Amino acid sequence: MGKRQLGVRKPIEVAIIGGGCASIAAAFELTQLRHKGAYHVTIYQLGWRLGGKGSSGRGVAGRVQEHGLHVWLGCYDNAFLLLRQCYEELKENAKWRGRKWDDFFLPDPHIAVAGISANGDWVNWAAHFPPAPGLPGDPLDTHNPFALKHYFARGVALLRTLLLGLETFRASDATNQNLDLERDQNDSDAIIARVTSLLRLGALASAAVAVEALALLEAALKSVAAVPQNTVLKLMEAIAAAVRKQFEQLVASDDHVRYQWEIVDLILANLIGAIRFGLLTDPRGLDAINHLDQREWLRLNGASERAIDSPFTRVLYDMALAYEGGDANRPAVAAGVALRGTLRFFFCYRGAPLWKMRAGMGDVVFAPFYEALRQRGVTFKFFHRLRNVKLVDASRLAPGEKQYVEALEFDVQAETRGKREYRPLINVRGMQCWPAEPDFRQLKDGPRLQRENRDFESHWDHQRAAALELRVTRDFDFVVLGVGVGALPYVCGEIVASNPRWRMMVDRVKTVATQAFQIWLGADLQELGWEMPPVTLTSFVKPFDTWADMGHVIPAEDWHGHPPRTAAYFCNVLADPPHEPDAFDIDYPRRRREEVRVNAIGFLNRDIHHLWPKAKRRSGEFRWELLVNPEPTKEKTGRTATRSRFNTQYWTANVNPSDRYTLSLPGSLEYRISPLDNTYDNLTIAGDWTDCSLNVGCVEAATMSGRLAAHAISRWPALEDIIGYDHP
Repeated sequence: MGKRQLGVRKPIEVAIIGGGCASIAAAFELTQLRHKGAYHVTIYQLGWRLGGKGSSGRGVAGRVQEHGLHVWLGCYDNAFLLLRQCYEELKENAKWRGRKWDDFFLPDPHIAVAGISANGDWVNWAAHFPPAPGLPGDPLDTHNPFALKHYFARGVALLRTLLLGLETFRASDATNQNLDLERDQNDSDAIIARVTSLLRLGALASAAVAVEALALLEAALKSVAAVPQNTVLKLMEAIAAAVRKQFEQLVASDDHVRYQWEIVDLILANLIGAIRFGLLTDPRGLDAINHLDQREWLRLNGASERAIDSPFTRVLYDMALAYEGGDANRPAVAAGVALRGTLRFFFCYRGAPLWKMRAGMGDVVFAPFYEALRQRGVTFKFFHRLRNVKLVDASRLAPGEKQYVEALEFDVQAETRGKREYRPLINVRGMQCWPAEPDFRQLKDGPRLQRENRDFESHWDHQRAAALELRVTRDFDFVVLGVGVGALPYVCGEIVASNPRWRMMVDRVKTVATQAFQIWLGADLQELGWEMPPVTLTSFVKPFDTWADMGHVIPAEDWHGHPPRTAAYFCNVLADPPHEPDAFDIDYPRRRREEVRVNAIGFLNRDIHHLWPKAKRRSGEFRWELLVNPEPTKEKTGRTATRSRFNTQYWTANVNPSDRYTLSLPGSLEYRISPLDNTYDNLTIAGDWTDCSLNVGCVEAATMSGRLAAHAISRWPALEDIIGYDHP
């Protein structure tokens, strides 16, 4: 498409709806220098800030207020790649000069899970991950560095390491065995002969020999085309039987051994399942088991109920917020998605497994992208709520012509004074940041809008200053729809009603509301009884099963006098109400926020002492005086402080349709539509809810989807350059 005037090529106009990770990735790729200005992008954004589910704002005392707990993984190569390019472009920008991406990311090697000890108390199990070569976003030697057989070969190596570390291993059991592994591991005939001999002689009755036999299995997996799958499966089952026989009875009373064994048991089940289900040769790869729930998959492949119910299984559900309807009694995540995420997490991270931001995600990610895109000529239209994606009437289509988007209908929520461009960023300690509320001084009738407490991000606030209709060829040529899947019924009614595939996607790809709170503390965690390094911990008790120590963010805030000693972020799912709220129930978000406030207070009083034993009073109540008030008043201080002190902290209920987290439920993945789908001539979609191959709610999936959307329009980036898109 695109008009031509006086022989001058006019840029193709691309309207991108939404400002989350997927939309920003699409905009960034479409405006790369290689396109030579072929595309002009306009981003239409609800409210005053970019970010979507990754948005953040600066509140009182410059405090970072997040949508939830945002931690990037070391395997987010697509996301880090684009962000690093963004920072490189800004190096000559006066506001960003001299700042590099790794100035704002903290490598975090510590991850912890919480579980119940043998005596019934909560106990924390922490792991330190060694640094891996390189940094996330570094160029790769190959676009798909790990095929499934290499993943599972590394899993076998990890299994050997874990077993060798168990105190119950008896080195003497292996002294009389002569496996000559170095000679055999590159010879498939020798591997088959050795495996056959071990199975025939029953030599795997010794667990120690089973450990050494894992080296043969590792070699067999690497030579999977040469070694019969049935032989590999028999060896794996024999190893599992030998190991389980020796160790299962020893773990009941020793928490350390029990946790190690639970991990071993889970690895065994996944390895057996990969071979039994033929995942290493199935062209669908891990997608072949997405009809199964993760726990069902483990049970089918011999995992013990202890391991299935362990924190190391629960962590997969907690990190993926995988509770349908927000109900803790309805955990569900597709087995292939869970296993793919696990393999990438363990075997694809660079530098560190986790990378924490030193400020808000809005500050570290979306502010620089906003500045870089403005430098490239991208237009931003804030306070634009999409109301309808209007398709052309089918009766007007020529024979063979595809349907297309004829118009985009918006509510303009607010207008700027003098029709000037809205400038969204503020300066906090030298950083460009998003504020926690809009700058009403820039808005027409701003004082009135502020008095009315207008919530421009609320799905239930329908007030508007004007209506706007954009027409195809006049205002846009292509559309990238980057809203959340939860919003599709409200903005794509015509498509959902007329297209069975879209209707099935909306029905089957579910979302869940989330809740989060942040507290700033006048004592460090060691003073509160936490004995481990700063961590990200999950699989804790509901209603807030995930926690991260975020004290490193405080220097980026604007505290006066005595700043807090640390900060802690908590998050989890939020249960849906029995009935959907009315479309005009403007008070609904406030009621849900009040629910989160009550949940957080109860959690601090009832549960936090399991993590921080010195955070409770003798009465058992939380020490409310620990909370730092950014605006000290005449409230009670010291030991007389009450739970009302919590009102000085921050909490949120993410219940707007686009704010809800996308689930990867068993049997739902096949209903996702790809950004490459060309059903509509000038429309593509972008978001972690699309079929982007990773297919789990996260920054990386959204970025991959945005890059795919850009490819659908411009044929760039090449599909092979989207890292992990061809992941099996």
